[in-house]
Amino acid sequence: MQEQHLSDFDFELPPELIAQYPLADRSASRLLHITRDVLEDKTFRDVETFLRPGDLLIANNTRVIKARLLGRKETGGAVEALIERVTGEDTAISMIRASKSPKPGTKLYFAHQDGTEGEIEVEVTGREGEFFALRFSEPVLTALEEFGRVPLPPYIAHAPEKSDESRYQTVYAAHPGAVAAPTAGLHFTEDLLARIRAKGVDVEYVTLHVGAGTFQPVRVENLSEHHMHSEWFHMPEDVAAKINAAKAEGRRVVAVGTTSLRTLESAADRVGHVEAGSRDTRLFIMPGYEFRIVDALITNFHLPKSTLVMLVSALVGRERILEAYAHAVREKYRFFSYGDACFIERAPAAR
Repeated sequence: MQEQHLSDFDFELPPELIAQYPLADRSASRLLHITRDVLEDKTFRDVETFLRPGDLLIANNTRVIKARLLGRKETGGAVEALIERVTGEDTAISMIRASKSPKPGTKLYFAHQDGTEGEIEVEVTGREGEFFALRFSEPVLTALEEFGRVPLPPYIAHAPEKSDESRYQTVYAAHPGAVAAPTAGLHFTEDLLARIRAKGVDVEYVTLHVGAGTFQPVRVENLSEHHMHSEWFHMPEDVAAKINAAKAEGRRVVAVGTTSLRTLESAADRVGHVEAGSRDTRLFIMPGYEFRIVDALITNFHLPKSTLVMLVSALVGRERILEAYAHAVREKYRFFSYGDACFIERAPAAR
């Protein structure tokens, strides 16, 4: 594969195009249809016109947890934790922000998000690379629901509001564990999904728990030196069987979001057979990648120089994606998690 550079995936984005709040109607967002030959401005409700009877639409049904905790160390100093992954009933690994890194054995105390009395005790039990291992005094998911805050992305300037608890969650969210939403799915409503199914599209779900590493910048210019963060996914047996049948019959597999796409491609072997089960993935997709499963992708607009811009560039080519993003900027599309979306149809051997 030809050497590729971080600077090749940069583009100008006016800050005012970064969406700070979602639209009141999930499906009212704009949709940019992108192929090698077409750039077409639509609304998200039009997505069903790009889907064909017989298509298999795969979405990520992870559920965002209230992963951000604010509190104090036992010495009184302020501390902030962002849970990266729940590892057991009462254990997790987390990023920690404090004046000094807490040592193993340190007790942390996190308060209620609404200011009411009470706090939870969490012990630092060790380090796992850049993360801290934590043990909670009660089940992690219970504690986070009571004491945590919605972990809005760093480019959203306002503090989490009550409405974010529902809007930063897909309507089909089922399995708690993500610290960031699979944002392409935020545009779907139950009504839109029903219309898509009525058209003859099969809608199925996989699970990938999005980690905080999704917001970490790429720090190397030579992309062959980049180490992708690890995320856990689950591919159900019945969904794997449906994917394998669709590919054998020449039907399209359409991924809702880059997390679904990475799950599908990570679960496939070298000959394109999807295997069921649960495991971690560090799959890094950039131009030159040979897709085994995914034929089209529904996704939001991504950050400059991010691994996700590299991923969508692998579908139709870097130059085409940069053309599409320049068009979106000119037309004032809304960017990132609460922004607008794209429907990208893959081109063979995109470079």
